[in-house]
Amino acid sequence: MAVDVAFIFPGQGSQSVGMGKEFYVASPEAKRIFDEANNVIPGLTEVIFNGPQEKLTSTAFCQPAIFTYSLAALESFKVDSQYHKINPRFVCGLSLGECSAVVASGAVKFSDALKMIERRAFFMEEATKLVQGAMAAVIGFEKERLVEICQATGAEVANFNAPDQIVITGESQKVFLASEKIKEAGAKRVIPLDVSGGFHSSLMRPAVSKFEAELRKIDFKKPQIPIVSNVDARPTSDPDIIRANLAQQITSSVLWVDAIEFIASSGVAHFIEIGPGTVLKGLIRKINKDLTVSNIQKPEDIESLSF
Repeated sequence: MAVDVAFIFPGQGSQSVGMGKEFYVASPEAKRIFDEANNVIPGLTEVIFNGPQEKLTSTAFCQPAIFTYSLAALESFKVDSQYHKINPRFVCGLSLGECSAVVASGAVKFSDALKMIERRAFFMEEATKLVQGAMAAVIGFEKERLVEICQATGAEVANFNAPDQIVITGESQKVFLASEKIKEAGAKRVIPLDVSGGFHSSLMRPAVSKFEAELRKIDFKKPQIPIVSNVDARPTSDPDIIRANLAQQITSSVLWVDAIEFIASSGVAHFIEIGPGTVLKGLIRKINKDLTVSNIQKPEDIESLSF
């Protein structure tokens, strides 16, 4: 009997030079994805495999690189015998990872989504130049008190990543003020993030209308696997809602804790994190230690899966 699983996909920040090279060499299916990506964004695979790190981390390459690697790993997995032992019930991704989830669900073609992500990154970077924004990770602080302080200072919440890890965002001065008040109120740590702007905040509004115009050009189909969105932490198979959520997600909080709790409440106890890093595994461990997370970062990870 097939095991119920959820596919989860990482967001920005998990990239590293050389990621995915083993899949490119070992898997014709993965190589096809990387080559297709290179046709859409010339030079992408060169930057992914050989760097330099500063170029890979730049907005123009980072988001498309993580997305491409994640989908290449998934395509490699889908032709392996291990894939037939599972039943994917949901797909979900953290921030950028939601775009990977949309393709994994079958709602959008890979090449269309890659163009969409390239535009998404460009519009978001454009928005960062209008108002100086910032982000900070808050470790070990009560959610309700944090939200109160954000409301009082004008800061916003970017990510509810785990019960003890919340990211705040918005205008630099407001984030600084909120950070100081949160520290004074007893947070374990407040860590300023090295980012170019206040992502997942109202500062990104200029990017939304432009991105909506791009999304209207793309054919969204009914997915084969329901997508649990960052926006409302609820599953959908409606193409119009999927499209709307992708636009809204740019300014809204990422409800990662709620999304994982919903999937778990639906009877899924095994998650497969596909793509670079193990950030999501660490977050899920904090959300619910009874859940199991497997990672697929290289071909051998597929063989070592046990269901």
